[in-house]
Amino acid sequence: MSSLFEDLQEGLQEAIEYEKGNGKARVKTYIINPIKKYSNKEIKRIRNNAGMTQATFASYLGVSQKTVEAWELGRTHPTGPAYRLIEILNSDRLNPLDFISEK
Repeated sequence: MSSLFEDLQEGLQEAIEYEKGNGKARVKTYIINPIKKYSNKEIKRIRNNAGMTQATFASYLGVSQKTVEAWELGRTHPTGPAYRLIEILNSDRLNPLDFISEK
């Protein structure tokens, strides 16, 4: 799969050619995949698999250590952005475009 930048660049060139009367227009739609939610046990497993302490994990996610502790005890749950970062950390890929699919 080509990068989003390359797709946008190609699309811009095609739009310019279309406006000049050359070529046909085509449509490419991107859909953001839904956020995966993790249980408190899964969050702790992901943190441990990453070799991070609660403090390091909290710093990575931009939250407090008490917040991570509350997640792991099941008292509270992450918000969307934190879930997305946990999903990236849980994957073997750290490319955010892996969470976007073509329609």
